[in-house]
Amino acid sequence: MEHVECVVIGAGVVGLALARELALRGREVVVLEAEDRVGTGISSRNSEVIHAGIYYPTGSLRARLCVAGNRALYAFCAAHGVAHRRCGKLIVAAAESDLPALERIRAQAEANGVPDLRWLSAAEALALEPRLRCQGALHSEGTGIIDSHGLMRALRLDAEAHGAAVVLKSPVLGGRPTAEGLEVRVGGDEPMTLRADQVFNAAGLGAQAVAQGFEGLRPGSVPALHLAKGNYYSLAGAAPFSRLVYPIPSQGGLGVHLTLDLGGQARFGPDVEWLDREDYDVDPRRAEGFYVEIRRYWPGLPDGALQPAYAGIRPKLHGPGKPAPDFVIQREDAHGLSGLVNLFGIESPGLTACLALAEEVAG
Repeated sequence: MEHVECVVIGAGVVGLALARELALRGREVVVLEAEDRVGTGISSRNSEVIHAGIYYPTGSLRARLCVAGNRALYAFCAAHGVAHRRCGKLIVAAAESDLPALERIRAQAEANGVPDLRWLSAAEALALEPRLRCQGALHSEGTGIIDSHGLMRALRLDAEAHGAAVVLKSPVLGGRPTAEGLEVRVGGDEPMTLRADQVFNAAGLGAQAVAQGFEGLRPGSVPALHLAKGNYYSLAGAAPFSRLVYPIPSQGGLGVHLTLDLGGQARFGPDVEWLDREDYDVDPRRAEGFYVEIRRYWPGLPDGALQPAYAGIRPKLHGPGKPAPDFVIQREDAHGLSGLVNLFGIESPGLTACLALAEEVAG
């Protein structure tokens, strides 16, 4: 039976960042990915925004790792030639009644240590984006956009350059503790069993199922998984804004906001749709609610301009109407199995935080 020092389960952006970090520290690393390509799940179905860390509770892993990850990600992109753009974003108070909420967001961002955030009057915001309906705004200069697939390619190449191996079509079927380490059963075209000193479960939507496949886990230690689908719609024609535009957050999310891709295509989303199974179809009829939300801050949205684009699913640890818990980095003291680290609920801002999260977990 082959022995490896570290096994990382899942080759999304978090798993690849973690494999790279472990390899940089001189660890022997094998990444096991169930699919035939890296990053086919959460990592390839998101808004590709580099977040600043504005909204998250102060002191939470989300807040701390997003702020640190923002800096690290820009530096990594510059050093490794990953396409990105620091375009900035406006958080818009469309009505005067939104201004107190905007002030609370400003205070939260300040408490989180978010740099390059400034308050704009209505006139200042309209000078930047004349098509807005706006009574005031926050301008986050540190928000940007990124080629998520380019990022994953760069993370994989750097991990492999430092000795890590990425093995595709290798689903993890289960595992058990032994006197020599954790035994990991791997399926696929060439089934095998590995023995590892440490196993890092970064399987995203599949993290709970992977964890439950390990013998010896403390009963009740695996949190329930809730699937929250976000639908995105693209805009026909030229983008109306040069920056990202976000409304005041609504219950359960950040509201229907406008993002851009690196090609200049504008897209709107996501809404929140709770599911009991994975489903990535985008229903054109859901666009009706998007028009209402978008026209609060962009009244000039033409009829019929929105087209179904794509959908993503987040691995929530809470259901509808419940407060969002923090990222969960679960170690032996929580589940009782030596050598296993489970990552649960790693959703937004997981892409932005990936490098800082990898350093946190590897440390």
